[in-house]
Amino acid sequence: MAGLDRNTPTPTEIKLHKKSKRLEISFSDGSQFSYPFEFLRVYSPSAEVRGHGPGQEVLQTGKKEVDIEDIEPVGNYALRLAFSDGHDTGIYSWDLFFDYGKRQEALWQDYLDRLQAAGAGREASS
Repeated sequence: MAGLDRNTPTPTEIKLHKKSKRLEISFSDGSQFSYPFEFLRVYSPSAEVRGHGPGQEVLQTGKKEVDIEDIEPVGNYALRLAFSDGHDTGIYSWDLFFDYGKRQEALWQDYLDRLQAAGAGREASS
């Protein structure tokens, strides 16, 4: 993965809200985004989720109650998030967080549409 785009704002503050299951990031340009844990999990940049090429994405299901258990800085350009379902291979760059923040509504709707088309759900099956 390439490093940071010089034009991408950098985080000035990162807050983990365990109760509301949200990761909040404030950026140097004044923008602020709040990401549900479930959103970050289903849009993990890992090969396990994204696949190794176009059309190889793996639809993530049953992630509604997922928690973030650990956040680890990766250099000065990204975070590695460890989720309660054991997933911890996604490296989320500042570029990715900023892009996700701007496109969160459309990405979330796309995810819900893909779940519906697959006859799958957000709740974990018991």
